[in-house]
Amino acid sequence: MKKIVYLGSKDIGYACLKHLYDHRNSLDIEIVGVLTNPRGEKVIEYCRDSSIKIIDGLDEFINIEACDIAISVQYHDILKKEHIEKAKEIFVNLHIAPLPEYRGCNQFSYAIINNDKEFGTTIHRLEEGIDSGAIMFEKRFPIQDGCWVEDLFQTACDNSVSLFQESLPQIISGDYELIPQAS
Repeated sequence: MKKIVYLGSKDIGYACLKHLYDHRNSLDIEIVGVLTNPRGEKVIEYCRDSSIKIIDGLDEFINIEACDIAISVQYHDILKKEHIEKAKEIFVNLHIAPLPEYRGCNQFSYAIINNDKEFGTTIHRLEEGIDSGAIMFEKRFPIQDGCWVEDLFQTACDNSVSLFQESLPQIISGDYELIPQAS
């Protein structure tokens, strides 16, 4: 049984945590703790309702026993090397934008400003740099004509949850390829 630490917030963080928890038996995993931030009210409520341990901040996270896999979904604090190394196998991040094109924040606005025709979502290995780790899985989709930022955000979130659900068994089993990002 693999031990998982989950870091997440917002609706997308909640949706992915719920999927992870709902499939814990078939994936043969144990969620040993969840770390969130002030935007993670739904995540906190779900953890309390499901008796999942809530990790109280990065200081407590540093002091937990190492896990096999750590998963970050819309967790906004920048993690240091000692945090990333808590995961013995891999620490992954679901970035709700295509990489390497849109690292960091405000990617939806820039995609609209840049008149992009395509957008996407990416699961990558988390490293010390901002969204710089090797790509594990991605899903691309067209940007509809007349698309507003909030529309693109919602489409990206929906595709991100779908990508997470589809990729999770491979993340857990280690059946993935790490593709370095282009510079």
